[in-house]
Amino acid sequence: MNRSAGILLPISSLPSKYGIGNFGKSAYEFVDWLKGAGQTYWQILPLVPTSFGDSPYQSFSTYAGNPYFIDLDALVEEGVLTQKEVDAVDFGNTADEVDYEKLYNGRFPLLRKAYERSNISENEEYNRYMEKNGWWLKDYALFMAVKSRFGGVAWTDWAEDIKLRFGYAMDYYRQELYFDIEFHQYLQFTFYKQWMKLKEYANENGVLIIGDIPIYVAMDSADTWAGPELFQLDKDNVPLAVAGCPPDGFSATGQLWGNPLYRWDYHEQTGYDWWMKRLSYCFEMYDMVRIDHFRGFDEYYSIPYGAETAVDGHWEKGPGMKLFNRMKEVLGDREVVAEDLGYMTDTVRQLVKDSGFPNMKVLEFAFDSRDTGSASDYLPHNYTENCVAYTGTHDNETIIGWLDSISKEEKAMARDYMCDYRTAQKNLHWPMISMIMRSRANGSVIPMQDYLGLDNKARLNQPSTVGKNWKWRVTEEQLSEELKLQIRKLTKMYGRINWQWDDKQDA
Repeated sequence: MNRSAGILLPISSLPSKYGIGNFGKSAYEFVDWLKGAGQTYWQILPLVPTSFGDSPYQSFSTYAGNPYFIDLDALVEEGVLTQKEVDAVDFGNTADEVDYEKLYNGRFPLLRKAYERSNISENEEYNRYMEKNGWWLKDYALFMAVKSRFGGVAWTDWAEDIKLRFGYAMDYYRQELYFDIEFHQYLQFTFYKQWMKLKEYANENGVLIIGDIPIYVAMDSADTWAGPELFQLDKDNVPLAVAGCPPDGFSATGQLWGNPLYRWDYHEQTGYDWWMKRLSYCFEMYDMVRIDHFRGFDEYYSIPYGAETAVDGHWEKGPGMKLFNRMKEVLGDREVVAEDLGYMTDTVRQLVKDSGFPNMKVLEFAFDSRDTGSASDYLPHNYTENCVAYTGTHDNETIIGWLDSISKEEKAMARDYMCDYRTAQKNLHWPMISMIMRSRANGSVIPMQDYLGLDNKARLNQPSTVGKNWKWRVTEEQLSEELKLQIRKLTKMYGRINWQWDDKQDA
């Protein structure tokens, strides 16, 4: 990674008249906006389907794309939907927030109509896509169809024969649910086609995509159902232990994620084949991949299944460099960002160093006593070149919200560090962004909420909470020409400008 800058904004947070950001006109306009702002990177969150908590980190599949992001206008242009049908749906009336209930109830009936009119089985491009992706998609589409057949319950509560994937049961449901299965395959084909077109447009305009891969998969997922041998499950497919994080300054009981843990000895025996396929697919979808919870490859936190908190968990050894050596052997050199936030140990630091991947620095952690890591690591004057610096991430408070929540002493420490005692607190996001931009870090990625100076009403996610997350959206008015030029000026001042952009624009 060369010296550069980017903006963090998930697809779901883009402007749209259809209730959620998608691959439509606004996405292309945002690429143009990023280009005009001199940005090299657009960082997004996982593109996977979300389950009942609306989190992209708890998905029904590690490979599938979220049908919410399919551009409905493109389907109208294609002739499989009418504008009247689309306009008749209530997607919610708030431009800055996602209403997931209305989105779910309104979008899927439309997509089903599009599928039924598509004559997709005779589409040669679709058939080629299925030949290439059937290795994961056939399991996923069957999983989703059977899940609907059983009223949406987790696969562990299905009838015994299909839960355990008996051959006769698999054949029966493939026949009975043929059109439901094909519907989900159609959705993935449409998603992929639209996403790759958008990614190509971004790349042509000098904007690279940073994708996001969660370390774990959801228990209720096609991945776990199709490959239970990959995970720490008993003979009845009940988890032996689950993932999470220990107690820290932010949570006295820790974080109980509930994901199944990997059977790392099995993965090693298979040459990490499942991981190689997963990573290879990610590098097809993105230009650079941020691996979430990177420290879990050194040591992972194991919590007894059935525990109500993360207090009684313990650390166990992960695969370490064996996995990443295999990755280099199979996939060659790839662009990766290692998310190494949280409690740091010497062995985690060594793994990051040995991998050669840039790690992450979050400015908020430098002045927040709740962080259990080494605060000095996050002070901008201590950044190395081989890192990506952030004001905050999707899991953090916005800079303005964070300033409202920390103590007077912590606030004073931040002002002392910046030698800034006069800037009004509501405007302190700019000096803090400037600290990140002028640091030695080769990468600089700023969440859009921080550029806008928004408070915690715009916070994307508060870990270990449900019902209020993943909703924030930027409006068209907020993506102003003035803000774009201000960001561009700052980006160029600190030598992070995307030089693929025509310098004549600076005249």
